[in-house]
Amino acid sequence: MSDFNKPGDVFLADCPARLAVEIIADKWSVVVIYALSKGPRRHGELVELIGGISRKMLTQTLRRLAGHGLVDRRAYAEVPPRVEYRLTALGTTLIPAIELLTSWAEHNGTAILDAVEAGLPA
Repeated sequence: MSDFNKPGDVFLADCPARLAVEIIADKWSVVVIYALSKGPRRHGELVELIGGISRKMLTQTLRRLAGHGLVDRRAYAEVPPRVEYRLTALGTTLIPAIELLTSWAEHNGTAILDAVEAGLPA
């Protein structure tokens, strides 16, 4: 058996690690998690903070992250109603990895743009 076919391999469809990678590989997940890393935010605050995300896409992303235990939605019994989103303890464990990825992107973003502009094969 090769190393790539071992039970629990992240490339296998039934591996929990693969599900976790798919969740954070979603276009908006990492951005939303990072936006929530500084504390609870309301929906409107997140829309303003995250450039380019629609309200509908933000709602879908928040629901997906909440459904996977990464984000907590809290509704307050106030008039007008107030809803806040915050990271769960599990969601908070992603922050160091996201900071590392962000650092990599900051250091290599220009090289990636240069490659795109040079027309290197995809």
